[in-house]
Amino acid sequence: MSIVLTRIDNRLIHGQVLETWLPYVHANCLVVANDEIASSPLKRMMMVASVPSSIQVEIGSVEEITALFLSGELDACRVLLLFATTADSLAALHAGLKYERLNLGNLHAGQGKTQFSCTVFLDPEDIENLEKLDSAGVDISARCIPADMSRNWRRLIPGKKAGH
Repeated sequence: MSIVLTRIDNRLIHGQVLETWLPYVHANCLVVANDEIASSPLKRMMMVASVPSSIQVEIGSVEEITALFLSGELDACRVLLLFATTADSLAALHAGLKYERLNLGNLHAGQGKTQFSCTVFLDPEDIENLEKLDSAGVDISARCIPADMSRNWRRLIPGKKAGH
């Protein structure tokens, strides 16, 4: 398996991913792991339709996508893996999907969320999920687009220090 980027972006497949991240990481496969999208044929169809035909697209529940990676079917691909939430990324890791780095791209504002950067809004559950991912050895950073400087997620949170 060759995951070239694992990203949390609640918009999942959209212009920024297609126009900046895919070319930047030279991915030839776009994978979405999200239970809500997986259960909506219309949303799945719209996402697949937006991706150039030269890019393989796989959309499934967190469980289905984890099984797909573990099967070895994507071993020859350069995969850009997308999660919509910190909960999805943690569930996949707990289910056996291994990834070393996690990019926090866009986590939009919502009830109970606090803004930590121009594109990252987190609630206490998100912070707890990131703590668990970090403790499991996942290197987590915030970076909206490739031209932005990558910042350790802990530097976004007041009172948190990188590496602690």
